[in-house]
Amino acid sequence: MVSRYHTPVLTWIHSAANAELEFSYLPFINYHLPSHFMRRAIYPGSFDPVTNGHLDIIQRGCKLFDEIIVAVLVNPEKTAFFTIEERCDILSEVLKTIDRGDCHVIVEGFEGLMVQYAAEREANAIVRGIRAISDYEYELQMALMNRRLQPSLETVFMMPAEEYSYVSSRLVKEVFQLGARVDGLVPALVEQRMREKIK
Repeated sequence: MVSRYHTPVLTWIHSAANAELEFSYLPFINYHLPSHFMRRAIYPGSFDPVTNGHLDIIQRGCKLFDEIIVAVLVNPEKTAFFTIEERCDILSEVLKTIDRGDCHVIVEGFEGLMVQYAAEREANAIVRGIRAISDYEYELQMALMNRRLQPSLETVFMMPAEEYSYVSSRLVKEVFQLGARVDGLVPALVEQRMREKIK
């Protein structure tokens, strides 16, 4: 059911002769959702590898949604460090270590158009992490395109904790392959699997 309401907006009117306050009204629409409505979100990404920043976003998302599908992107044009199966397996393991509350978290691989996948999974929102202004510019373009393709699908931007604001999978792989330790940037299991991978 949809209801239409008017919300008061306080306006300050000033002139040389007088100054006064007046109320004007702006219409808005309130959508009444059924009590059994499930808030399902998709958190897409390559997760190659999954970082502590990713887990932080998922944990924050669990406060807003009843179910989060962590959608691991299959991109045949890129050479991945971990296979899609390895990434899904690692994610399933490390997700057991975070506080999910009552939120149900699922890990799936997907390829193709994000909005089509979201429609198939009957998702209400896409969750995206924002670390810096450069992220926002790209993510804004993607969010607007997704809105054009699927107007009912919302995009929720979330910021990770400050200590993860610079962490990315690409940066983790670069420093790791140059011999640096990545503890504190990724879960211990991820670092272990990365070391096993290059032996």
